Amino acid sequence: RMVWARLLLKNSAVILAGGFSRRFGQDKGLIDLAGKPLVLHVIDRVSKVVDEVIVVVNSTVQKETFESLLGRKANVVVDKQEAQSPLVGALTGFESAKGEYSLLLPCDTPFLSSQVAQFLLDIRLNKGAVIPRWPSGYIEPLQAAYHTKLALTAAEKALEQGKLDLRAMIACLRGVRYVSTMVLRQMDPKLLTFFNINTPEDLKKAEILMKS
Repeated sequence: RMVWARLLLKNSAVILAGGFSRRFGQDKGLIDLAGKPLVLHVIDRVSKVVDEVIVVVNSTVQKETFESLLGRKANVVVDKQEAQSPLVGALTGFESAKGEYSLLLPCDTPFLSSQVAQFLLDIRLNKGAVIPRWPSGYIEPLQAAYHTKLALTAAEKALEQGKLDLRAMIACLRGVRYVSTMVLRQMDPKLLTFFNINTPEDLKKAEILMKS
């Protein structure tokens, strides 16, 4: 007798790469840093700690570009809704993710810490989400671990309420654990894991950091 069990991967990574940067005149994830597009820096760092990587884009044109670039390194999916926002991207990613938990990440953090990512997943048990929080109270919803199914339901609920930001999704989640960035400094002293590329100046700074 055959027993059919759905193969449930332990952890997924959902990388949001739909954004177009006006300052750079191209898709943010494709900006070149040290001979490699930003999204690939993130994938290479996170793939050490997850079982699958999903990259969310917002058009079929983008999908083709990213697929030709990433090959088998990631599964590229297109946003389910017209409204472009991190919440829609998260919902699309969670819908595709096979992992019980998913790391939700931006595509423009080239110094993403594998250690921090692993730590967030290590302390996720029985939680709706594990989210880094700065001493100021500011949270990092785009570098956090979420219970995939619960977060998907929460994202759907937030969108039904007409909201488009990730905090609205988090407000619909139960059992959220916040982790102080002070704790994360033990793994990543300068917290470069949160350093994202928004301007040409940021890119220059990143190039210097890469060399050092």
